[in-house]
Amino acid sequence: MKSIFATDGSIREAIRDAGLRATPARVATLAILREAASPLTHADVADRLCEHGIDKATAFRNLNDMTDAGLVRRAELGDHVYRFEQIRPGEDASECHPHFLCTVCGTVSCLDNVELTPSSYCESSRVGEVFEILLRGRCNDCK
Repeated sequence: MKSIFATDGSIREAIRDAGLRATPARVATLAILREAASPLTHADVADRLCEHGIDKATAFRNLNDMTDAGLVRRAELGDHVYRFEQIRPGEDASECHPHFLCTVCGTVSCLDNVELTPSSYCESSRVGEVFEILLRGRCNDCK
């Protein structure tokens, strides 16, 4: 199993380019988020970092620092739980991709290929600017 502290240097470089120090805890945090298939809660990240001697407070502080620096996006999907995901290289920090939230088990899935249609954009512009799409329902395991 690959160590979360072993990187190809791109993670360290991304952290430094964002104006932060590339500490082992930040490198490990961003590595975890880059490997994740969907957004992770603070508890998810902290549990994975705890195995490597990094405490929950450091995990929380680093998630917030990296959010402020534009490396990580924080989303609250209506269940009062913040989830974090990397902002992909080359992706605008204000761009969000849609998510699916299972209302039964709480699983969150990224829906990279779901977009509003031109008529939906036109209709939604009457009331404001769409910056996030959230679909709720039951996942395949829960239906």
